[in-house]
Amino acid sequence: MRGVARVSVAGMDTIELTAEQRAKRRQGVLALLVVQLLFGLFPVFGKEAFHDFSPRGVTAWRIAVGSVALLALAFAAYGRKALFARADLGRFVLCSLLGVVLNMALFLEGLQRSTAVNTALLLPLIPVFTVIVAIVLRQERFDRVRAAGMTLAFAGALVLLLQRGPDLGRSYLVGNLLVIANEVFYAIYLVIARPLLSRYPPLVVVAWVFALSAWAAPLLAMGGGAFPENAAASSWWSLLYIVIGPTILTYLLNVFALARVSASTTASFIFIQPAITVLASQLWLREPLPDNMLLSTVLTFAGVWIVARRPAAKPLEASTARAPR
Repeated sequence: MRGVARVSVAGMDTIELTAEQRAKRRQGVLALLVVQLLFGLFPVFGKEAFHDFSPRGVTAWRIAVGSVALLALAFAAYGRKALFARADLGRFVLCSLLGVVLNMALFLEGLQRSTAVNTALLLPLIPVFTVIVAIVLRQERFDRVRAAGMTLAFAGALVLLLQRGPDLGRSYLVGNLLVIANEVFYAIYLVIARPLLSRYPPLVVVAWVFALSAWAAPLLAMGGGAFPENAAASSWWSLLYIVIGPTILTYLLNVFALARVSASTTASFIFIQPAITVLASQLWLREPLPDNMLLSTVLTFAGVWIVARRPAAKPLEASTARAPR
């Protein structure tokens, strides 16, 4: 059939991708690359913000601003049709709890108790958790080629991990465990959020995921550290970057990508983040680069390329239908 690409996946029937689906898949891959850049810089800006803001304070700002901005954008684009069906309330609430409240709070609490590099080097666990969840929930099947790509990408991250591996000693143990817990919740979120994208536009999904987490913002702000006195300008600028970049834009782009590629493919791009964070830490904090940085980068990008070219399942169509009234 003209204009249709056939992709054979081990253990599965041949997947046929139209020219339109291939284009949407490329859009998803590009969005994921931008996400990795924005989020890869997050630990460095987070450490700067922590000079004046507490992790709970930063989380409160992210949830509050994200909820208002994204919900306003959703209603501006879709009006009353941005409302979701009552039957999907439970899934939206669960996504908001796992993907926003617990995800953000645990990550920032862990980052404060660990280091920027340690936090980044633990990120390769997310794709592993995501694949496990996707297989358990029968959203994806095991595929040897994709597994090989993820193994190659993980090997690239492991090069950095062994070179400047996370300190699992007493001083960083709690922080590293909090980051790992964050990754488990985020992996579950990636999988359970994807079915919503077959029924709602990406903007509507992420807007409600944030809006339904808004209750947590005042509770987190009450813990202190959201409005520090005499905060340095660099802390405020870092907070602004965190709210706009690794919050609003990354959640929008991630959910945009999820409508075009599988959950495990979305997660596999996280392998790129350690290299970005380590490089940014060297440029910003003047930390020396790992000796095996080049090898790590080559392996990581090669693995992600294999996964990105190997669909796990027929991609979801990006929803153009209006959400139910």
